[in-house]
Amino acid sequence: MKDRNDHITRFLLSSDSYSTPVNTRRFLLDRLAMNTRIYFMTRYVSLCFKTRKAAVKGLYDTDYWVSSSQDIFRLIEGCGGRFHISGLENIRNTKGPVVFVSNHMSTLETMIFPGLIQPLKDVTFIVKDALVSHWIFGAVMRSRNPVVLSRSNPREDFNIVMQEGLQRLSQGISVIVFPQHTRKTEFVPEEFNSIGVKLAARAAVPVIPVAIKTDFWGNGRLTKYLGPIYRQKPIHIAFGKPIFIRGTGKDEHQEVIEYIRSHTEQWKN
Repeated sequence: MKDRNDHITRFLLSSDSYSTPVNTRRFLLDRLAMNTRIYFMTRYVSLCFKTRKAAVKGLYDTDYWVSSSQDIFRLIEGCGGRFHISGLENIRNTKGPVVFVSNHMSTLETMIFPGLIQPLKDVTFIVKDALVSHWIFGAVMRSRNPVVLSRSNPREDFNIVMQEGLQRLSQGISVIVFPQHTRKTEFVPEEFNSIGVKLAARAAVPVIPVAIKTDFWGNGRLTKYLGPIYRQKPIHIAFGKPIFIRGTGKDEHQEVIEYIRSHTEQWKN
């Protein structure tokens, strides 16, 4: 599995940016079936069941997490997805754990972030409890020791983030936060809360803002995880420079918002 993902590992360890090469359609089956949503979803579901089986057996370790994430990366490229990733040096050159604060658009970033970030920094997610109890994804996510929120009691969730998030960071584990209430194809600054900045301030670690455009993978009608793919839409992921929190963090929160807003506006053109 690692050999198949060598091209991903190389750019993560040595490059600041990455764009999908023109010749990524490696296999005949990919070329014959790449226009079909059925093919993409069949391969994706197969990978999900494979990882679930490993997690249930207690075999889903960090290396497996990275490899399975990079397998989905390759699947997306094989089905016509075009990645444009920048700012990898900001992860590589920042010492110690950080709080990654990102907008949230689709299933894609949840699946891809581990394969991009974990080889450079130990990381976990802040997630809703529905994900850790999901019949397919639950075992996998629980194995990653996430910070779990109910999204039903904001005050309680805030305390959980401050306590458990601080615990992960004190152990050297970076945390990925999606501060929006739900996934959206448009970035709405007013709906972007400051929980990530507050956690970083409490832990005395920097924030790395992450701007994404991942509407290549749409949300499904019956389940958001099995939506259509749009090959004409490029995939953008930009990791910003670390932001160190001073004072209340109000200015730094606005800096995170502006970073994401400016990139998402640019990518519309």
